[in-house]
Amino acid sequence: MASGFFAILDDIGALMDDVAVTSKIATRKTAGILGDDLAVNAEKATGFLANREIPVLWAITKGSFINKLIIVPVALLLNAFFPIAIQVILVLGGFYLAYEGVEKIVEYLFHRRKSGQEVVQEAILDAAAAEKAKVRSAITTDFILSVEIVIIALGTVLNRSTTIQVVTVSIVAIMATVGVYGIVALIVRMDDAGYHLIKQSDNKGFRAKLGTILVKALPIVIKTLGVIGTIALILVAGGIFVHNIDFFHGLLPSLPGILTEVLIGLLAGLVALLAVFIGKKMLSSFQRN
Repeated sequence: MASGFFAILDDIGALMDDVAVTSKIATRKTAGILGDDLAVNAEKATGFLANREIPVLWAITKGSFINKLIIVPVALLLNAFFPIAIQVILVLGGFYLAYEGVEKIVEYLFHRRKSGQEVVQEAILDAAAAEKAKVRSAITTDFILSVEIVIIALGTVLNRSTTIQVVTVSIVAIMATVGVYGIVALIVRMDDAGYHLIKQSDNKGFRAKLGTILVKALPIVIKTLGVIGTIALILVAGGIFVHNIDFFHGLLPSLPGILTEVLIGLLAGLVALLAVFIGKKMLSSFQRN
């Protein structure tokens, strides 16, 4: 009886050792996309009033956990019974990411800047609606990025048992959400930490200087994350097309891989943007008639 109990403990210990190894490998493989995920979601979780930053971030984080709860079992089932569907989902997600990235660029380059009065009026009238829209957009983008994270993690354990696949992918999914949004929370509260340091030091000494740096750095960090997040959207989209569509693989061999992925991401985004524009025009014309 006792020997059977200890045998079970040995099996559990061996399983945990295997999971630790596979999780380490999977995390290393997904490091690049996790960096892109951080940049994209940090940009989407900022730009709110100070008293709304944490509630908004918590709403996005809950959405991210729900995304993972959906994606992990579906990915495991599709991989077992219908693996081609994973590629189709990734490609469709790639178009969405490319569309979001290119739309940001087009809006920055061609849309008229609004006056202060217009901005104030919109802030008063549409603050709640804008917040909900941004949260929805962030959760949708998180879903696409989470699909790729889960697929990459699953790809590292395809030759292992089903138990190890489930546990490894689940661990990576949880670590992705906790890690990414934990860092985002630190970023969005950076100015509050700075104000606290300044207040506690009576605006004197090293802590006051550090607090001032944190306060002044936040707007720069947010703008930088906006740029990095846009580039990441396009780069991730291009990478999805290159790795999942044979036609794009090695299409421009003379160019560095990262530049090829950016160009393909931009092209896909322009196609998606044009398709959405035409679709809206057709829908508007249909509604008028």
